[in-house]
Amino acid sequence: MQKFILFLAFLIPIGMLAQTKVTGVVTEQSTGTPLLGVNVVIKGTTTGTTTDFDGKYQINATNGQTIVFTYVGYKSQEIVYSGQSSVNVALQEDTSQLDEVVVVGYGSAVKKDVTGAVESVTSDDFNGGAIVSPEQLIAGKTAGVQVTPPSGAPGSGSSIKIRGGVSSLSASSNPLIVVDGVPLDQGNSGLNYINANDIESFTVLKDASAASIYGSRATGGVILITTKTGKSGQPLNINVNHYTSVGNNVNEVDVLTSTEFRELVTANGNANQIAQLGDTSTDWQDQIYRGSLTTDTNITLSGGFENSLYRASVGYVRQEGTLRNSKVDRWTGSVKFIQRLLNDDLKVEVNVLGALLDDTFGNGGAIGAAVSFDPTQSVFDPTSPFGGYTENVNNDGTINTIAVRNPVALLELYDNTAYTRRSTGSLNIDYTLPFFRDVKLTAKGGYDYFEADGNLNIPAEAASNFNSQGFTGTNSTLNRSNLLDLYAFYKKDIESIKSTVDLTVGHSYQYFYRSNRFRNETGLGEVTSNAFKTDNALESYFGRLNFSYDNKYLVTLNLRNDISSRLNPDDRSDFFGGVSLGWNIIDEDFMKNSKVFSQLKLRAGYGETGQQEIGLDYGYIPRYTTGDNRVQYQFGYNSDGSPRFVTTLRPEEYDENLRWERSKTINLGLDFGFFNDRLTGSVEVYERKVEDLLNFIPVPAGTNLSNQLLTNVGNLENRGLEINLNATPVQNDKFTWNTNFNISFFENKITKLFLTDNTDSPGVLVGGIAGGVGNTIQINSVGNEVNAFYVFKQIYDANGAPIEGAYVDINADGVIDINDRYRYKSPNPDAVIGFNSNMQYGNFDFGFTLRASLGNFAYNNVASNTGNTQALFGANSINNVNASILDTGFQNQQLFSDYYVQDASFLKLDNLTIGYNLDNLFKDVRMRVYATGQNLFVITDYDGLDPEINGGIDNNFYPRSRNILMGLNLNL
Repeated sequence: MQKFILFLAFLIPIGMLAQTKVTGVVTEQSTGTPLLGVNVVIKGTTTGTTTDFDGKYQINATNGQTIVFTYVGYKSQEIVYSGQSSVNVALQEDTSQLDEVVVVGYGSAVKKDVTGAVESVTSDDFNGGAIVSPEQLIAGKTAGVQVTPPSGAPGSGSSIKIRGGVSSLSASSNPLIVVDGVPLDQGNSGLNYINANDIESFTVLKDASAASIYGSRATGGVILITTKTGKSGQPLNINVNHYTSVGNNVNEVDVLTSTEFRELVTANGNANQIAQLGDTSTDWQDQIYRGSLTTDTNITLSGGFENSLYRASVGYVRQEGTLRNSKVDRWTGSVKFIQRLLNDDLKVEVNVLGALLDDTFGNGGAIGAAVSFDPTQSVFDPTSPFGGYTENVNNDGTINTIAVRNPVALLELYDNTAYTRRSTGSLNIDYTLPFFRDVKLTAKGGYDYFEADGNLNIPAEAASNFNSQGFTGTNSTLNRSNLLDLYAFYKKDIESIKSTVDLTVGHSYQYFYRSNRFRNETGLGEVTSNAFKTDNALESYFGRLNFSYDNKYLVTLNLRNDISSRLNPDDRSDFFGGVSLGWNIIDEDFMKNSKVFSQLKLRAGYGETGQQEIGLDYGYIPRYTTGDNRVQYQFGYNSDGSPRFVTTLRPEEYDENLRWERSKTINLGLDFGFFNDRLTGSVEVYERKVEDLLNFIPVPAGTNLSNQLLTNVGNLENRGLEINLNATPVQNDKFTWNTNFNISFFENKITKLFLTDNTDSPGVLVGGIAGGVGNTIQINSVGNEVNAFYVFKQIYDANGAPIEGAYVDINADGVIDINDRYRYKSPNPDAVIGFNSNMQYGNFDFGFTLRASLGNFAYNNVASNTGNTQALFGANSINNVNASILDTGFQNQQLFSDYYVQDASFLKLDNLTIGYNLDNLFKDVRMRVYATGQNLFVITDYDGLDPEINGGIDNNFYPRSRNILMGLNLNL
């Protein structure tokens, strides 16, 4: 023993002397930025260290030992030590590693292990351009997701539909939007308060097996928005982004020129009508529209230390609309801070997003007025008592109250503003149990706050309110919700059976409060005011189990119990969930040596989700609403002898059995990759059946205090096919070209509509139109698409011109009546397509996004309402009409003719961007300059203003402008 101890004592100094102190710096290969927190380990030993703020490290090594450098998101690097005193390393980003983790409900998952229909779009792939509402970032980017751009109104939001968006009839079909883990109120889920520069990714949960973790609100799909985080190893990074955009309308409603108008009035009018013609020529659409200017500036500070990450941003955008006197000023701010404590066992994350919006709304009534106002009249009349504007008056000089108003006067004698405060935020605490390290506990508190104050003032001289001697109105709205989530994760690799178990269980509670009050007053002293407040709550228990065997066979189980205060107590609690299976075929022995496939996974799933988003919080109980001064009843007299009026209470309809709407979806998917992932993609097929639809249906008068009732009745079905392809045709040191093509096919059908089969009823009429009180142009009926157009079949002459009033007698009874209307097409597309291309050559980059919609139809209500002689001489005045009258010669409105239901398929170039990067412009300064065009062209056969109309009824639409912008991005 003594000899052995002496031998060890002799060896230890020799070993120590053989070791050398090695120093060095670890940087990011692409930028040269020092990396903080890189793990530096002597391979096969426990000797290790991490890099400091400047990327520096120090470690003892012996000749022949291997030094291993590892860092999350970067490829590891090994260097055999050969005696040098300094070893510097540049780590390369591992794109595959960065892309493989996707956000899912209440956590994240490795993309390879995902079994549901989940798509993620990151900031690298976002659309460019003047984007105020951030959902435009992903328009055309992924299969099954339709983003209809907003109208031209400043600050307006886009419409988002997942898998056709036909998941309900009267309840919401909008997706649930979750921002950094906080579900937004679906009745107030506009995203224009979020700065697009703050968003890192959108993740779309498309099928029910993936979305069912959100249970009651997931029928329309789920969109998870994750905001950006500071990067470790960068103590301070400053980013400045600015662009300026100019916009102009590219199209206008086709109406008669002043010359055509004079000729038509002279040919068809009487002496009095001809005498009303003026002696000028005014293009009223030119008068109300203008070129617009948008500026957007954002400043971001971000960085990270050993245990902390931070990011803070401020932004200001001023967006003008092309309609005069319309604009929005928006100030945004965001803060994200992450702190790790207790040797990384405790993680605290704070997220806050907020915005102040100052809106000035142009009078939308001017859009319709510009189409109809007499083009032979001048804008101004110095003798006019109506603010000096030309107006339609009676013979005695008084205002013609039923005639069209001067469009410019509607804009100028109108002051409508709103000031909005919006914020969402969360505090998230994760704690890994030190005595049971497979378990992590999470507590999340969150909020969503919306408050708006609106003011509308119309002066006494305005013709639109002349008889009321002016108008003043105020409106205040407050919506807020509070969230508390408590959940736990358990993840265990069981090597003995080559399996991984990943379990999540939790409880969620979200409370919603809404209030509104308004007060209107005319110059005559007439006052109308009202106020209300309402609330609802959702309580949920949820769980998810992911099981993986041999990394090849995957199972995911979701279960959620939701309890909604909106539904009757006996049925307000229900279970939703799903199961999905995955098979990583690529990891099978017979595929491992494949030189063609680099990915191959088969997925199948079934899930059930619910729906209670009906906009009505107490529809299951008897309730009374308070009337205003227009519904008062006299009870005696006051002491001064004046009548004493009492405000009345009015009973409302209700259904005491109101319960969950339920959706059941089957999904089958295949993910694939070829040639080392130079070509990747997926194919999805699905079928969704919705039962117990929450639906407003007509009921016999006198049966429930109303002729319509919200109740559970009806079923519908959706089917679809989605194909998503990503390709890298060229990739080398100088030139990279990435492309994406996606196409989605949709089909929907109503299978039940009433409590009992009613063969005598054609269905439920929907889709109100201009041209008469109570007219509708669409119908929901069993065996047909949702919102199918319900029209007469037009008869044409030998020259192909429509014959006025001539329609096919569908039922052959010798009479043309409503029973001869038929279901013809719908606004729902048969297919939507997206194509994206991004190229980079040296420091230049170039990209564009094309979108197409096929098989969608639109009803041109502008033409059907005003394209006739009846409209020319309506309201005891002469009015301009739609130019379609030159083709049809219609004397009267033909509102229900299928002539006005037109193919609105289109191809749009949404955006095109070209940029140039100036690296190391100054010391550590990088700059990118870029130019973007938006809404550059539209190819369509549709005759109206724009083929992309929500709901398919084109009337009084605020046109989308074409925008050209120049931008600058600085990284300091």
